[in-house]
Amino acid sequence: MRMELVRTPRRTKRRVWISAAIGVVMLGVLACVGLSVYVGWQLTHKPREPITMTPKDYGMAYESATFTSKDGKTALEGWIIPPKGTAKMTVIFAHGYAGNRIQKNVPFLPLAKRLVDDGYRVILFDFRASGESEGDMITIGVKEKDDLLGVIDYAKKHFDEPIALYGVSMGAATSILAAAEDQDVRGVIADSPFSDLESYLRANMPVWTHLPNVPFTYLILAIVPALADLDLGVSSPIHAVDRVAPRPILFIHSKDDRSIPYEESVKLYKTHSDVFQLWLTDKADHVKSFSLYSDEYVERVLVFLRSLVKTSS
Repeated sequence: MRMELVRTPRRTKRRVWISAAIGVVMLGVLACVGLSVYVGWQLTHKPREPITMTPKDYGMAYESATFTSKDGKTALEGWIIPPKGTAKMTVIFAHGYAGNRIQKNVPFLPLAKRLVDDGYRVILFDFRASGESEGDMITIGVKEKDDLLGVIDYAKKHFDEPIALYGVSMGAATSILAAAEDQDVRGVIADSPFSDLESYLRANMPVWTHLPNVPFTYLILAIVPALADLDLGVSSPIHAVDRVAPRPILFIHSKDDRSIPYEESVKLYKTHSDVFQLWLTDKADHVKSFSLYSDEYVERVLVFLRSLVKTSS
């Protein structure tokens, strides 16, 4: 009887400690899940970058236009910049994650002017949830593909010349996805794309979240697609390039890119190295090759576009 009196407090104390430990673990799990939901929401709901300039600031005449995403409901705002005389080709620019139609870190407008001066029509627009377009969620290419396809449809309806796509970062990946679905796209210029969104995020999520890879990368990739009804597998250029070839893609990537490793472009290029082209630069950060090598950048882009015009005629 005495032994029983001794053991009961010990058992009670053990149960208390076990319950406390379980409670701490559960609180930790809930905290990690909550933080992952919050960070995932932040990643897909970035503050909109304002439109702070227009083509007029670079001496270009332009027309404001509203495009409709391929989803049939999302209105996208943008500009159409015509060349003087007959356009050789329409080039649709696709901006990067959390950017807008001026993509000031590239920047888009000075590049657009160089193309317009050489006889190309340029279309600049804001993806969903960016700039002045409708939508409340950035999907990193999953639904942006439909946005770009909608702009392509507009160009085909309103203009007679052939179409090419130029995109940076997320816009580069999205351009490849759209070209795979629309055979009227004659070629793509892809500056710093990822090859597969899900695998890229698994390897690089800490770059964007500043959180430890374990457990947050796994939690975010499990929770956010479920909450937002997104299939990350849709945004996979590496699975789309076979449907682009033999149409050409010019890949541009800096070997010093700290956001998306240049190996992503190399991987895509190697799938069809007979028809794809690859230009690797040095010392440029993410999508900064135009800023550092503007003349060579423009010349390579123009040579590529002229080859598309030649094969289209």
